[in-house]
Amino acid sequence: MPETDAPGNQDPELPQTDATRSSSTSLASGQPFRSLTFRWFFAGWSISMTGSAMSPVALAFGVLEVTDSAAWLSAVLTASMVPMIATMILGGGIADRYRRDTVLSLTSLGASISQAGVAALLLTHQHPALLLPLSALNGIFQALTKPTMRGIVPQMASGRGIQQANSLLASARNTTLLLGPSAAGLLTVSVGGGWAIAADAVSFLLAAVCFAQMSLPDLPPRAKDGPTMLGELRQGWDYFSSRPWIWSVTLAFAVLNAVNMGVWQILGPVIAAGTIGADGWGLVLSARGAGALLATMVMVKLTVRRPMAPALSLMTLAAVPLILLGTGANTFWLAAAAFAAGVAAEFFTVAWSTVWHIHVPERLSSRVGAYDEFGSFASIPVGQLSVPVLAAAFGTAPVAVTGGALVAAAMLLPLLLPSLRRIELNTTKGEE
Repeated sequence: MPETDAPGNQDPELPQTDATRSSSTSLASGQPFRSLTFRWFFAGWSISMTGSAMSPVALAFGVLEVTDSAAWLSAVLTASMVPMIATMILGGGIADRYRRDTVLSLTSLGASISQAGVAALLLTHQHPALLLPLSALNGIFQALTKPTMRGIVPQMASGRGIQQANSLLASARNTTLLLGPSAAGLLTVSVGGGWAIAADAVSFLLAAVCFAQMSLPDLPPRAKDGPTMLGELRQGWDYFSSRPWIWSVTLAFAVLNAVNMGVWQILGPVIAAGTIGADGWGLVLSARGAGALLATMVMVKLTVRRPMAPALSLMTLAAVPLILLGTGANTFWLAAAAFAAGVAAEFFTVAWSTVWHIHVPERLSSRVGAYDEFGSFASIPVGQLSVPVLAAAFGTAPVAVTGGALVAAAMLLPLLLPSLRRIELNTTKGEE
Protein backbone atom coordinates (compact mmCIF):
# COMPACT_ATOMS: atom_id res chain seq x y z
CA MET A 1 0.00 0.00 0.00
CA PRO A 2 1.64 3.30 -1.06
CA GLU A 3 2.12 5.93 1.58
CA THR A 4 0.40 8.83 -0.13
CA ASP A 5 -0.98 10.39 2.99
CA ALA A 6 1.95 12.46 4.26
CA PRO A 7 1.19 16.16 4.69
CA GLY A 8 1.23 17.94 1.38
CA ASN A 9 0.48 14.81 -0.68
CA GLN A 10 -3.02 15.74 -1.75
CA ASP A 11 -5.20 13.73 -4.06
CA PRO A 12 -5.33 15.84 -7.24
CA GLU A 13 -9.08 15.57 -7.62
CA LEU A 14 -9.69 16.84 -4.09
CA PRO A 15 -7.64 20.03 -3.70
CA GLN A 16 -8.15 22.11 -0.59
CA THR A 17 -6.24 24.89 1.07
CA ASP A 18 -6.63 26.62 4.35
CA ALA A 19 -8.19 29.57 2.60
CA THR A 20 -10.89 27.54 0.87
CA ARG A 21 -11.55 25.51 4.03
CA SER A 22 -11.96 28.69 6.06
CA SER A 23 -14.17 30.48 3.54
CA SER A 24 -16.46 27.51 2.93
CA THR A 25 -16.86 25.84 6.29
CA SER A 26 -15.43 27.89 9.15
CA LEU A 27 -17.65 30.18 11.19
CA ALA A 28 -14.71 31.68 13.05
CA SER A 29 -10.96 31.70 12.72
CA GLY A 30 -8.44 32.03 15.50
CA GLN A 31 -10.50 32.12 18.70
CA PRO A 32 -13.31 29.51 18.79
CA PHE A 33 -15.37 31.45 21.35
CA ARG A 34 -15.79 34.26 18.82
CA SER A 35 -18.30 31.99 17.16
CA LEU A 36 -21.79 32.02 18.67
CA THR A 37 -22.29 28.57 17.17
CA PHE A 38 -19.24 27.23 19.01
CA ARG A 39 -20.47 28.76 22.26
CA TRP A 40 -23.80 26.96 21.90
CA PHE A 41 -21.98 23.75 20.99
CA PHE A 42 -19.62 24.09 23.95
CA ALA A 43 -22.57 24.63 26.30
CA GLY A 44 -24.45 21.62 24.92
CA TRP A 45 -21.32 19.45 24.98
CA SER A 46 -20.50 20.42 28.59
CA ILE A 47 -24.05 19.78 29.81
CA SER A 48 -24.25 16.47 27.97
CA MET A 49 -20.84 15.34 29.25
CA THR A 50 -21.86 16.17 32.83
CA GLY A 51 -24.85 13.87 32.57
CA SER A 52 -22.85 11.17 30.82
CA ALA A 53 -20.19 11.28 33.54
CA MET A 54 -22.91 10.72 36.13
CA SER A 55 -24.64 7.92 34.26
CA PRO A 56 -22.26 4.94 34.82
CA VAL A 57 -22.24 5.30 38.61
CA ALA A 58 -25.96 5.98 38.76
CA LEU A 59 -26.86 3.11 36.44
CA ALA A 60 -24.61 0.61 38.22
CA PHE A 61 -25.98 1.34 41.66
CA GLY A 62 -29.50 1.80 40.36
CA VAL A 63 -29.54 -1.64 38.74
CA LEU A 64 -27.91 -3.25 41.77
CA GLU A 65 -30.42 -1.52 44.02
CA VAL A 66 -33.28 -3.13 42.06
CA THR A 67 -31.73 -6.53 41.27
CA ASP A 68 -28.78 -7.04 43.62
CA SER A 69 -27.28 -8.93 40.66
CA ALA A 70 -23.97 -8.32 38.87
CA ALA A 71 -25.28 -10.52 36.03
CA TRP A 72 -28.15 -8.13 35.34
CA LEU A 73 -25.80 -5.15 35.46
CA SER A 74 -23.57 -6.87 32.91
CA ALA A 75 -26.58 -7.60 30.71
CA VAL A 76 -27.74 -3.98 30.80
CA LEU A 77 -24.26 -2.67 29.90
CA THR A 78 -23.85 -5.22 27.10
CA ALA A 79 -27.27 -4.31 25.74
CA SER A 80 -25.94 -0.79 25.21
CA MET A 81 -22.43 -1.63 23.96
CA VAL A 82 -23.35 -4.15 21.25
CA PRO A 83 -25.87 -1.93 19.36
CA MET A 84 -23.48 1.01 19.65
CA ILE A 85 -20.70 -0.91 17.92
CA ALA A 86 -23.07 -2.45 15.38
CA THR A 87 -24.55 0.86 14.20
CA MET A 88 -21.53 3.15 14.47
CA ILE A 89 -20.56 2.94 10.79
CA LEU A 90 -24.12 3.82 9.77
CA GLY A 91 -23.87 6.77 12.15
CA GLY A 92 -20.87 8.04 10.20
CA GLY A 93 -22.82 7.91 6.96
CA ILE A 94 -25.73 9.83 8.48
CA ALA A 95 -23.43 12.48 9.99
CA ASP A 96 -21.78 13.21 6.62
CA ARG A 97 -25.06 13.16 4.74
CA TYR A 98 -27.18 15.46 6.92
CA ARG A 99 -26.61 18.64 8.92
CA ARG A 100 -24.59 17.74 11.97
CA ASP A 101 -26.32 20.25 14.24
CA THR A 102 -29.67 18.65 13.38
CA VAL A 103 -28.30 15.16 14.00
CA LEU A 104 -26.95 16.20 17.41
CA SER A 105 -30.24 17.82 18.41
CA LEU A 106 -32.25 14.73 17.49
CA THR A 107 -29.88 12.20 19.06
CA SER A 108 -29.69 14.22 22.29
CA LEU A 109 -33.49 14.44 22.40
CA GLY A 110 -33.73 10.69 21.82
CA ALA A 111 -31.16 9.99 24.55
CA SER A 112 -33.13 12.20 26.92
CA ILE A 113 -36.32 10.22 26.30
CA SER A 114 -34.62 6.82 26.62
CA GLN A 115 -32.81 7.84 29.83
CA ALA A 116 -36.05 9.16 31.25
CA GLY A 117 -37.52 5.72 30.59
CA VAL A 118 -34.61 4.06 32.40
CA ALA A 119 -35.08 6.42 35.35
CA ALA A 120 -38.81 5.64 35.51
CA LEU A 121 -38.16 1.89 35.50
CA LEU A 122 -35.57 2.15 38.27
CA LEU A 123 -37.70 4.46 40.41
CA THR A 124 -40.71 2.16 40.14
CA HIS A 125 -38.61 -1.01 40.65
CA GLN A 126 -39.74 -2.69 37.44
CA HIS A 127 -38.28 -5.96 36.16
CA PRO A 128 -34.70 -5.33 34.88
CA ALA A 129 -35.47 -7.02 31.54
CA LEU A 130 -37.41 -3.88 30.63
CA LEU A 131 -34.14 -1.92 30.83
CA LEU A 132 -32.57 -3.88 27.97
CA PRO A 133 -34.39 -2.27 25.00
CA LEU A 134 -33.87 1.20 26.47
CA SER A 135 -30.16 0.45 26.94
CA ALA A 136 -30.02 -0.67 23.30
CA LEU A 137 -31.61 2.63 22.23
CA ASN A 138 -29.03 4.53 24.26
CA GLY A 139 -26.28 2.59 22.49
CA ILE A 140 -27.72 3.48 19.09
CA PHE A 141 -27.95 7.17 19.98
CA GLN A 142 -24.30 7.06 21.08
CA ALA A 143 -23.36 5.45 17.76
CA LEU A 144 -25.04 8.31 15.90
CA THR A 145 -23.49 10.97 18.12
CA LYS A 146 -19.83 9.94 18.18
CA PRO A 147 -19.12 10.20 14.41
CA THR A 148 -21.07 13.47 14.28
CA MET A 149 -18.76 14.96 16.88
CA ARG A 150 -15.75 13.96 14.75
CA GLY A 151 -16.67 16.23 11.86
CA ILE A 152 -18.22 19.24 13.55
CA VAL A 153 -15.25 21.20 14.93
CA PRO A 154 -13.82 22.30 11.53
CA GLN A 155 -17.24 23.82 10.78
CA MET A 156 -16.84 26.17 13.74
CA ALA A 157 -13.12 26.97 13.85
CA SER A 158 -10.12 27.09 11.56
CA GLY A 159 -6.35 27.39 11.72
CA ARG A 160 -5.01 27.65 15.25
CA GLY A 161 -8.59 27.70 16.52
CA ILE A 162 -9.03 24.00 15.74
CA GLN A 163 -6.54 22.90 18.40
CA GLN A 164 -7.88 25.49 20.82
CA ALA A 165 -11.43 24.21 20.27
CA ASN A 166 -10.36 20.60 20.80
CA SER A 167 -8.48 21.56 23.97
CA LEU A 168 -11.44 23.49 25.37
CA LEU A 169 -13.82 20.62 24.66
CA ALA A 170 -11.44 18.11 26.22
CA SER A 171 -11.04 20.34 29.29
CA ALA A 172 -14.81 20.44 29.71
CA ARG A 173 -15.03 16.66 29.35
CA ASN A 174 -12.31 16.03 31.91
CA THR A 175 -13.82 18.48 34.37
CA THR A 176 -17.09 16.57 34.19
CA LEU A 177 -15.23 13.28 34.63
CA LEU A 178 -13.84 14.65 37.88
CA LEU A 179 -17.10 16.09 39.19
CA GLY A 180 -19.79 13.92 37.58
CA PRO A 181 -19.13 10.60 39.35
CA SER A 182 -19.00 12.30 42.75
CA ALA A 183 -22.27 14.10 42.06
CA ALA A 184 -23.85 10.85 40.91
CA GLY A 185 -22.60 9.10 44.04
CA LEU A 186 -24.14 11.76 46.28
CA LEU A 187 -27.46 11.62 44.43
CA THR A 188 -27.47 7.83 44.51
CA VAL A 189 -26.76 7.67 48.23
CA SER A 190 -29.27 10.39 49.09
CA VAL A 191 -32.22 9.78 46.74
CA GLY A 192 -31.31 6.70 44.69
CA GLY A 193 -29.77 5.86 41.31
CA GLY A 194 -33.04 6.40 39.49
CA TRP A 195 -33.04 10.12 40.28
CA ALA A 196 -29.42 10.41 39.17
CA ILE A 197 -30.40 8.85 35.83
CA ALA A 198 -33.29 11.33 35.67
CA ALA A 199 -30.74 14.14 36.03
CA ASP A 200 -28.86 12.64 33.10
CA ALA A 201 -32.09 12.68 31.05
CA VAL A 202 -32.54 16.37 31.83
CA SER A 203 -28.94 17.07 30.79
CA PHE A 204 -29.55 15.50 27.38
CA LEU A 205 -32.71 17.59 26.96
CA LEU A 206 -30.83 20.80 27.77
CA ALA A 207 -28.04 19.76 25.39
CA ALA A 208 -30.62 19.21 22.63
CA VAL A 209 -31.88 22.77 23.17
CA CYS A 210 -28.33 24.14 22.93
CA PHE A 211 -27.53 22.16 19.77
CA ALA A 212 -30.77 23.41 18.19
CA GLN A 213 -29.47 26.99 18.54
CA MET A 214 -26.41 26.23 16.39
CA SER A 215 -26.21 27.49 12.83
CA LEU A 216 -23.79 25.50 10.70
CA PRO A 217 -23.27 26.14 6.99
CA ASP A 218 -25.78 24.47 4.70
CA LEU A 219 -24.62 21.32 2.97
CA PRO A 220 -23.96 21.59 -0.78
CA PRO A 221 -26.86 20.38 -2.94
CA ARG A 222 -26.79 16.63 -3.44
CA ALA A 223 -26.72 15.50 -7.06
CA LYS A 224 -29.64 13.36 -8.15
CA ASP A 225 -27.24 10.79 -9.58
CA GLY A 226 -24.95 10.96 -6.55
CA PRO A 227 -23.92 7.89 -4.56
CA THR A 228 -26.32 6.11 -2.25
CA MET A 229 -25.71 5.86 1.48
CA LEU A 230 -23.95 2.53 0.85
CA GLY A 231 -21.79 4.15 -1.80
CA GLU A 232 -20.87 6.97 0.55
CA LEU A 233 -19.93 4.49 3.26
CA ARG A 234 -17.74 2.72 0.72
CA GLN A 235 -16.01 6.04 0.00
CA GLY A 236 -15.30 6.38 3.69
CA TRP A 237 -13.87 2.86 3.83
CA ASP A 238 -11.69 3.47 0.76
CA TYR A 239 -10.22 6.56 2.39
CA PHE A 240 -9.74 4.87 5.76
CA SER A 241 -8.15 1.72 4.35
CA SER A 242 -5.77 3.65 2.08
CA ARG A 243 -4.31 5.76 4.90
CA PRO A 244 -1.90 3.71 7.00
CA TRP A 245 -1.44 6.63 9.39
CA ILE A 246 -5.11 6.29 10.35
CA TRP A 247 -5.70 2.54 10.48
CA SER A 248 -2.41 1.83 12.25
CA VAL A 249 -3.52 4.05 15.15
CA THR A 250 -6.96 2.43 15.08
CA LEU A 251 -5.39 -1.01 15.50
CA ALA A 252 -3.13 0.26 18.28
CA PHE A 253 -6.12 1.56 20.21
CA ALA A 254 -8.04 -1.65 19.60
CA VAL A 255 -5.31 -3.35 21.64
CA LEU A 256 -5.30 -0.62 24.29
CA ASN A 257 -9.09 -0.63 24.69
CA ALA A 258 -9.30 -4.43 24.96
CA VAL A 259 -6.55 -4.55 27.58
CA ASN A 260 -7.70 -1.47 29.46
CA MET A 261 -11.34 -2.55 29.70
CA GLY A 262 -10.31 -6.04 30.79
CA VAL A 263 -7.40 -5.31 33.10
CA TRP A 264 -8.07 -1.81 34.44
CA GLN A 265 -11.86 -1.85 34.55
CA ILE A 266 -12.40 -5.47 35.68
CA LEU A 267 -9.22 -6.72 37.34
CA GLY A 268 -8.32 -3.31 38.76
CA PRO A 269 -11.01 -3.21 41.46
CA VAL A 270 -10.42 -6.91 42.22
CA ILE A 271 -6.68 -6.38 42.78
CA ALA A 272 -7.24 -3.11 44.61
CA ALA A 273 -9.66 -4.77 47.04
CA GLY A 274 -6.80 -6.91 48.34
CA THR A 275 -4.10 -4.22 48.24
CA ILE A 276 -4.96 -0.50 48.41
CA GLY A 277 -8.68 -0.78 49.16
CA ALA A 278 -11.67 0.98 47.65
CA ASP A 279 -10.62 4.40 48.96
CA GLY A 280 -7.15 4.02 47.45
CA TRP A 281 -8.64 2.94 44.14
CA GLY A 282 -10.87 6.00 44.10
CA LEU A 283 -7.82 8.19 44.66
CA VAL A 284 -6.02 6.50 41.76
CA LEU A 285 -8.95 7.13 39.41
CA SER A 286 -9.18 10.77 40.51
CA ALA A 287 -5.43 11.20 39.91
CA ARG A 288 -5.85 10.05 36.33
CA GLY A 289 -8.65 12.55 35.81
CA ALA A 290 -6.53 15.33 37.29
CA GLY A 291 -3.68 14.52 34.91
CA ALA A 292 -6.02 14.54 31.94
CA LEU A 293 -7.46 17.92 32.94
CA LEU A 294 -3.99 19.41 33.33
CA ALA A 295 -2.97 18.22 29.87
CA THR A 296 -5.99 19.73 28.14
CA MET A 297 -5.38 23.09 29.83
CA VAL A 298 -1.76 23.07 28.63
CA MET A 299 -2.75 22.07 25.09
CA VAL A 300 -4.82 25.23 24.69
CA LYS A 301 -1.48 27.08 24.37
CA LEU A 302 1.04 24.39 23.39
CA THR A 303 1.56 23.47 19.75
CA VAL A 304 3.87 20.69 18.56
CA ARG A 305 4.72 20.90 14.87
CA ARG A 306 4.84 17.13 14.35
CA PRO A 307 2.77 15.80 17.26
CA MET A 308 2.16 12.14 16.48
CA ALA A 309 5.58 10.75 17.44
CA PRO A 310 5.60 12.40 20.89
CA ALA A 311 1.88 11.68 21.36
CA LEU A 312 2.21 7.94 20.73
CA SER A 313 5.49 7.74 22.63
CA LEU A 314 3.83 9.34 25.65
CA MET A 315 0.96 6.88 25.35
CA THR A 316 3.34 4.12 26.44
CA LEU A 317 2.83 5.64 29.90
CA ALA A 318 -0.65 4.05 29.79
CA ALA A 319 1.14 0.73 30.32
CA VAL A 320 2.76 1.77 33.60
CA PRO A 321 -0.36 1.72 35.84
CA LEU A 322 -1.25 -1.74 34.49
CA ILE A 323 2.21 -3.08 35.28
CA LEU A 324 2.25 -1.47 38.74
CA LEU A 325 -1.22 -2.89 39.38
CA GLY A 326 0.13 -6.36 38.67
CA THR A 327 3.19 -5.90 40.86
CA GLY A 328 1.16 -4.80 43.90
CA ALA A 329 2.33 -1.18 44.03
CA ASN A 330 1.03 1.07 46.80
CA THR A 331 -1.47 3.90 46.38
CA PHE A 332 1.15 6.62 45.92
CA TRP A 333 2.92 4.97 42.99
CA LEU A 334 -0.31 3.85 41.35
CA ALA A 335 -1.78 7.35 41.65
CA ALA A 336 1.41 8.93 40.26
CA ALA A 337 1.40 6.53 37.32
CA ALA A 338 -2.30 7.12 36.72
CA PHE A 339 -1.71 10.89 36.77
CA ALA A 340 1.03 10.55 34.14
CA ALA A 341 -1.16 8.25 32.05
CA GLY A 342 -3.96 10.83 32.19
CA VAL A 343 -1.59 13.54 30.96
CA ALA A 344 -0.41 11.30 28.11
CA ALA A 345 -3.90 10.22 27.09
CA GLU A 346 -5.23 13.76 26.79
CA PHE A 347 -2.11 15.03 25.03
CA PHE A 348 -2.73 12.30 22.47
CA THR A 349 -6.48 12.99 22.28
CA VAL A 350 -6.06 16.68 21.52
CA ALA A 351 -3.19 16.08 19.09
CA TRP A 352 -5.05 13.30 17.26
CA SER A 353 -8.29 15.30 17.05
CA THR A 354 -6.44 18.31 15.65
CA VAL A 355 -4.49 16.23 13.13
CA TRP A 356 -7.75 14.59 12.12
CA HIS A 357 -9.59 17.86 11.59
CA ILE A 358 -6.75 19.31 9.53
CA HIS A 359 -5.88 16.32 7.36
CA VAL A 360 -9.13 14.40 6.87
CA PRO A 361 -11.57 16.09 4.46
CA GLU A 362 -14.56 17.50 6.27
CA ARG A 363 -16.97 15.88 3.83
CA LEU A 364 -15.58 12.45 4.79
CA SER A 365 -14.71 13.11 8.42
CA SER A 366 -17.66 11.41 10.09
CA ARG A 367 -17.61 8.36 7.81
CA VAL A 368 -13.88 7.81 8.21
CA GLY A 369 -14.19 8.54 11.92
CA ALA A 370 -16.91 5.90 12.22
CA TYR A 371 -14.53 3.23 10.89
CA ASP A 372 -11.88 4.46 13.32
CA GLU A 373 -14.32 4.34 16.25
CA PHE A 374 -15.63 0.94 15.20
CA GLY A 375 -12.16 -0.55 14.91
CA SER A 376 -11.13 0.89 18.26
CA PHE A 377 -14.25 -0.20 20.15
CA ALA A 378 -15.00 -3.60 18.59
CA SER A 379 -12.25 -5.20 20.68
CA ILE A 380 -13.73 -4.09 24.00
CA PRO A 381 -16.04 -7.10 24.46
CA VAL A 382 -13.09 -9.37 23.65
CA GLY A 383 -11.09 -7.83 26.50
CA GLN A 384 -14.01 -7.91 28.89
CA LEU A 385 -14.66 -11.59 28.24
CA SER A 386 -11.10 -12.92 27.87
CA VAL A 387 -9.22 -11.15 30.66
CA PRO A 388 -11.21 -12.72 33.53
CA VAL A 389 -10.72 -16.15 31.95
CA LEU A 390 -6.99 -15.56 31.52
CA ALA A 391 -6.71 -14.26 35.08
CA ALA A 392 -8.40 -17.40 36.40
CA ALA A 393 -5.94 -19.55 34.44
CA PHE A 394 -2.67 -17.65 35.00
CA GLY A 395 -3.35 -15.26 37.88
CA THR A 396 -4.26 -11.58 37.96
CA ALA A 397 -0.69 -10.28 38.36
CA PRO A 398 0.80 -11.94 35.22
CA VAL A 399 -2.20 -10.90 33.12
CA ALA A 400 -1.96 -7.27 34.29
CA VAL A 401 1.79 -7.07 33.62
CA THR A 402 1.47 -8.76 30.22
CA GLY A 403 -1.38 -6.43 29.33
CA GLY A 404 0.80 -3.44 30.12
CA ALA A 405 3.57 -4.76 27.88
CA LEU A 406 1.09 -5.27 25.02
CA VAL A 407 -0.17 -1.70 25.38
CA ALA A 408 3.36 -0.25 25.23
CA ALA A 409 4.20 -2.27 22.11
CA ALA A 410 0.91 -1.34 20.42
CA MET A 411 1.54 2.38 20.95
CA LEU A 412 5.04 2.24 19.43
CA LEU A 413 4.36 0.08 16.37
CA PRO A 414 2.54 2.79 14.33
CA LEU A 415 5.64 4.99 14.60
CA LEU A 416 7.35 2.66 12.11
CA LEU A 417 5.31 4.48 9.43
CA PRO A 418 7.11 7.57 8.07
CA SER A 419 3.77 9.04 6.96
CA LEU A 420 2.59 9.13 10.57
CA ARG A 421 5.78 10.63 11.95
CA ARG A 422 5.80 13.37 9.27
CA ILE A 423 2.28 14.68 9.84
CA GLU A 424 2.35 18.37 10.73
CA LEU A 425 -0.12 20.71 12.39
CA ASN A 426 0.15 23.00 9.39
CA THR A 427 -3.22 23.84 7.93
CA THR A 428 -1.70 25.08 4.67
CA LYS A 429 -0.91 21.44 3.92
CA GLY A 430 -4.34 19.94 4.38
CA GLU A 431 -4.54 16.42 3.03
CA GLU A 432 -7.44 15.23 0.97
